[in-house]
Amino acid sequence: MKYQGKKVLVLGLARSGAAVARLLRKNGAQVTVNDQKDRDSFGQVPEELEQLGIQVVCGGHPEGIVSPDLDLLVKNPGIPYKAAPIRQAQSYRIPIVTEVEIAYQFAKAPIIGITGSNGKTTTTTLTGEILKTAGLRPVVAGNIGTALSEIIEDVQADQWLVAELSSFQLMGTQTFRPRIAALLNLYQAHLDYHGTMEEYIEAKRRLFANQTALDTAVLNADQAAVMELAGRMQARIFPFSASRRLEEGVYVNDETICIRTDGQDVQVCTLQEIPLKGAHNLENVLAAAAVGFAAGAVPEAIREAIVRFKGVEHRTEFVAEVNGVTYYNDSKATNPEAAIRAVTSFSNPVVLIAGGLDRGIDFLELLPVLQQHVKAIVALGQSADKLLAVAEKAGVSQRLKVDSIEEAVRQAAFLAAAGDSVLLSPACASWDMFSSFEERGRIFKKAVHTM
Repeated sequence: MKYQGKKVLVLGLARSGAAVARLLRKNGAQVTVNDQKDRDSFGQVPEELEQLGIQVVCGGHPEGIVSPDLDLLVKNPGIPYKAAPIRQAQSYRIPIVTEVEIAYQFAKAPIIGITGSNGKTTTTTLTGEILKTAGLRPVVAGNIGTALSEIIEDVQADQWLVAELSSFQLMGTQTFRPRIAALLNLYQAHLDYHGTMEEYIEAKRRLFANQTALDTAVLNADQAAVMELAGRMQARIFPFSASRRLEEGVYVNDETICIRTDGQDVQVCTLQEIPLKGAHNLENVLAAAAVGFAAGAVPEAIREAIVRFKGVEHRTEFVAEVNGVTYYNDSKATNPEAAIRAVTSFSNPVVLIAGGLDRGIDFLELLPVLQQHVKAIVALGQSADKLLAVAEKAGVSQRLKVDSIEEAVRQAAFLAAAGDSVLLSPACASWDMFSSFEERGRIFKKAVHTM
């Protein structure tokens, strides 16, 4: 076997780290897992791994954990390449990958990879629903919640593996080759990790690097930055557009989604039949339709899945209506562009709850959105003062700073009138106050239901 007797260090004992450690150990590798967090942070996982013969080292990165005789280092996607253990491995010329690369090497099923700055989870979930409706037996995994390494050996050759993939994951791939790859959009994001926009885009491009003319690339034809990458791709390009007719691909014509291939148009559904709100979700629907069609789903199955799809938790998710005010959870909006897309999907006045981890951005792109759509803002987290300053420039007269989601909900309810919407759309990552955007969203929903 390829990994029999190989010495592998897995850096980061998160879910994907544990999954890839198990996979490598099962296939004969000598595996050590290392994490700077204390052992108690991981419950029973360290003991379970040790029972499999995996060495677990927690509480820091001790001297010698990265040694010249390592055959491979598998790193948690979130660990930056400037971290000391990664730099040491680079100095020893040890190959460094993420678990996506390892999982791919064991894949029997064809893979659909979906990435982009925004919309990945909605598009990935809807793609899974389309393929399920078409009888194609998909398995949905990746950045969406289940590590590829956790399920890769169970997915059969006659199924599809639909994977949401982040730039962090893709940056650590070498041979990874999806049969269908989709790039939804490109916006400024994660520059604290990647350093430059060029490096961020290059990480996204890794999704297509090993595709051939037998594969398909689904691209957003409405974004020049995305289409500029097409010239460097070997795959067949099957684009989508919300704004113009395409010679081939999925587009909107006369308020109807159409698939055009081999010179023929097939109507899928009208825009009025789509339950999801907002122009950004229309793009997600178009992308999922394009991916589904490329994977073999018939238009009837695509339509059926689209019209019954109500969205994904934490993505402009309806929570409740209280005293004529509607509450929406968009905790997944971890950058300004995502928040802009959410806010502009509302035609009624919005009381915006925003703020979180300060990544050094100025939020000035929010100015016109705040001016046109937001009647009041409640800010929290490290970036609260920056957001309130931009809101003041935008002429938003009602501006409050709070210390918790619960207080934010109470204050937003006071500021909102019947007919308004209270929207949690932070425009920031959650890690200054919460373990994840999911935790932030769940706390918001609980606060709404209990106020």
